[in-house]
Amino acid sequence: MDFGVNFSYLLKVFGSLVIIIDPVAVVPMFLLLTKGDTPEHKKSVALRSTFIASGVLFLFAILGDGLLKALDISEPAFRIAGGLLLLFAAIDMVVVKDSGIRSTTQDENKEAVKKPDISVFPLAIPLIAGPGAMTALVMHMRAEESAGFLMQGLILVILFLVLAFNYICLLCADRLAKILGVTGTNVITRVFGIILAAMAIQFMLNGTALFINSFKGA
Repeated sequence: MDFGVNFSYLLKVFGSLVIIIDPVAVVPMFLLLTKGDTPEHKKSVALRSTFIASGVLFLFAILGDGLLKALDISEPAFRIAGGLLLLFAAIDMVVVKDSGIRSTTQDENKEAVKKPDISVFPLAIPLIAGPGAMTALVMHMRAEESAGFLMQGLILVILFLVLAFNYICLLCADRLAKILGVTGTNVITRVFGIILAAMAIQFMLNGTALFINSFKGA
C-alpha cells in the first residue's frame, strides 16, 4: 500500500529544491562574508542563517498558496510567472551572473560586509531562501493540494532535508572550497542552471496548457 504517495513526484521536488537553493553555490559567498572569523563564529552564522531561511521557506510553503488565492491569482498565471522567474534565475546560474534574483548585487555585497551579522542578509535571504525557492515551493504545494495533507507534509519533509544538506555544506565550506575551487563551483552551478532552465520552461508550458484548457471547458 502506497497511501497515495507519489514517490516520483517527491523525487522531482527534492531535485528541484536542491537545484534552486544550490547549497554548493552558497559556499563562496559564505566564505567571503566570514573571512577571518573563528570556526565557532562560522558555525553560529551557518546555524542562524539556515534557521532563518527555514522559517521563511516553511512559512511561505504553508501560507503562500492561500495568499495567492486571496489575491485571485489563477494557477495558470502563477505557473507562467513562476516559470519565467525561475528561467531568469537559471540564466544567472548558467552565465554565473549576479542580478539579484537568486544572489546579491555588488551594492548589496558591500552593505552586507559592513554589517556585524550577515545571517539574515544576504545568507538567509536571498542566497538560501530566494524568490526562486519560494516560487517552486508554492507551485509544488499547490500541485499536490488535491492529493491531501500527506503529500504536502512530505514536501515539507523534503524541504527540511534540503536545508539540512545546505547547513552541512556551510559547515564544510572550507573543505568544499579547497576541493572544488572557483572553477568546480561554477561548473556545478552551470549544470544546475541548465536543468533549472528546462524545468522553468516546463512550468510555463504547463501553465499555458491549463490556460488553454480553461477556455475549452468554458
